Amino acid sequence: MVKIIDIENIEQIIKENDIVLLYFSTQDCGICTSLLPKLEEMLANYPKIKSFHIPIDEIPLASGKFSVFTVPTVIVYVDGKEAIREARFISMDTLEEKISKYYSFFFGETA
Repeated sequence: MVKIIDIENIEQIIKENDIVLLYFSTQDCGICTSLLPKLEEMLANYPKIKSFHIPIDEIPLASGKFSVFTVPTVIVYVDGKEAIREARFISMDTLEEKISKYYSFFFGETA
């Protein structure tokens, strides 16, 4: 997962890729810290998904731009449109089930 330090190019990245996952967190969020490695482990099964970590305490404009009002938040864009949004209490099983459906549709592969 690539850490974003400037959100200027993120819209272009979303448009240019089939599936993009954005993970929003803050440095002082304990749940965020424990969720990040779980997300990275899950995403290893989906190599064609472009994933980005956006620390909103370092990039406060990101929270308004993407309407993120709580952390952790995961937003998945499919074909340039928001398709999945999970926030606060994120079930990894539910999230992976949703991602898997889009992934198999776009790439004809399953994890």
